[in-house]
Amino acid sequence: MEQIKETIVEFIKKAIEEAQQEKILPYFDIPEIQLEHPRKENFGDYASSVALHLDKPTGKTPQKVGNILVEKILGFKDAKKYFAKIEVAAPGFINFYLAPEWLASQIQIILKEKDEFGGSKMGKGKTIVIDYSAPNIAKPLSVAHLRSTIIGQALCNIYKFLGYRVIRDNHLGDWGTQFGKLIYAYKKWGNKKKIEKNPVDELVKLYVKFHQEAKRNPELDELARQETKELQNKEKENYKLWKWFREKSLKDFNKIYKILNVKFDYVLGESFYHPMLSDIIKDALEKKIARRSEGAIIIPLDEYNLPPLLIQKSDEAYLYTTTDIATIAYRVKKFKPRKILYVVANQQALYFEQLFQIAKILGLVNKEELVHVKFGMVLGKDKKKLATREGRAVSLKSALQEAIKRARKVIEEKNPKLKVKEKEKIARVVGVGALKYNDLSQTRLVDITFDWDKMLSLEGDSAPYLQYIYTRIQGIKRKVKSQKSKVKSQDFKLLNTKEEINLLRKLYIFPEVVERCAEDFMPHHIANFLFSLAQDFNIFYDRIPVLKAEVKLRRARLMLIEVVAQVIKNGLNLLGIEVLGRM
Repeated sequence: MEQIKETIVEFIKKAIEEAQQEKILPYFDIPEIQLEHPRKENFGDYASSVALHLDKPTGKTPQKVGNILVEKILGFKDAKKYFAKIEVAAPGFINFYLAPEWLASQIQIILKEKDEFGGSKMGKGKTIVIDYSAPNIAKPLSVAHLRSTIIGQALCNIYKFLGYRVIRDNHLGDWGTQFGKLIYAYKKWGNKKKIEKNPVDELVKLYVKFHQEAKRNPELDELARQETKELQNKEKENYKLWKWFREKSLKDFNKIYKILNVKFDYVLGESFYHPMLSDIIKDALEKKIARRSEGAIIIPLDEYNLPPLLIQKSDEAYLYTTTDIATIAYRVKKFKPRKILYVVANQQALYFEQLFQIAKILGLVNKEELVHVKFGMVLGKDKKKLATREGRAVSLKSALQEAIKRARKVIEEKNPKLKVKEKEKIARVVGVGALKYNDLSQTRLVDITFDWDKMLSLEGDSAPYLQYIYTRIQGIKRKVKSQKSKVKSQDFKLLNTKEEINLLRKLYIFPEVVERCAEDFMPHHIANFLFSLAQDFNIFYDRIPVLKAEVKLRRARLMLIEVVAQVIKNGLNLLGIEVLGRM
């Protein structure tokens, strides 16, 4: 699809070049041309401040430079196709007003591109690795994992939509001393049938029991260390148990990922990288980047104003930091990515600064960009960290069950005559969508609050509200089908009311919004855009007749609301939220 933003930038460049050739303006290097959407609609659809930056190189006022450029652009052959008018506003902003005919022409493009509208090939030939979710084996997914999981998946969807080769990587915590404790606990108190039936919950109970018993009998810690050593030496029984714990935990995780519609290309844990760690230590020592300190090995980072990072303990045990260094080396070599994104909580900000700096000084990265996509905490309505009555972390499984249960209750009240299976499907789509949107509609940098009533509201900024708008439009289309209208031609020039123009002025922006999400790793731009579009649709539908309009106008308006539904669907799909034909 043609990006009007790029077209305007090219027009401005061409206007400057022609003015220079005709000696109306002196020669100078053309600066980067920025465009923005003015907050007030009376200032047009786009505004450029380029003339404000040209007063010194031209020796003319910004207003005069702006007038020169506008005169040039309006003289271009295709200008009338795109613009109703172009004006210069004090102190020198150039305001572009898009032609209603051009705005209306976007309807045909959206109808043609359908599910592809908003996407592009800007990422063609580029690879991006996204590290998200990252649970620990034998521990339940909690609501703390929710943010990483759904922000990460949304970013994967967005980059793929823009033509990137996306590597979705779930970096498991599946190695370390905790498994020695778990193996000891299983051998002492474990029940295979119970674990087969409810893997993660039963493994957690064993882990908790070990710690309770170890307080009374500290010798258990030494016995657990022996079990860890045997596991690391791949002693048959312990290695077999570890593989079983891992397999059963993943089975539990995958049930939740399926409900969330979250997918991975790679599920590589710390165990995968363990054989590479000795080489990482050796390389760091040989390059004199690491040094020994009281028997341990650290990498000093004083010259970067960062604290040192421990990469091997005095007992020669490795840390997750060592694993993360090896992971970067592996990903760069195997995938050759432009970027590697780590979707991890705010609390790890300092650690990722240290890690990325070490990757640079070890020569593991060159042009590759390492990015910490950080996010805030999940809070309850009381603004405290979300927890159970016992003070434990709320499991993601229970949060999903609660969301679906509450959605089912709303559906029973609103539409009790639906079949049971249909109610179940709608409850799942609405409940899960509400949970995701509650997170993705806010900037990831802030803490989010679990407010069930707000999440599941059919009014206001929520997933059910957007899903309902989409469903409502499908209902209107079904009514038209039942009337068997034979009208095939449509004249979009008939769409000239303020409400129709407002919708048209929103729709063409969607591709820009998607690109902006990729630029700053912020999926909430899509959610905010969709909510604004839905509000404009409601104003339009309350004031403008669709089904009762005369035949040609009705057809044009039906096409308009169809593309509104298409854009809502595309946007929600990028956020990982489903839409429904009926609610």
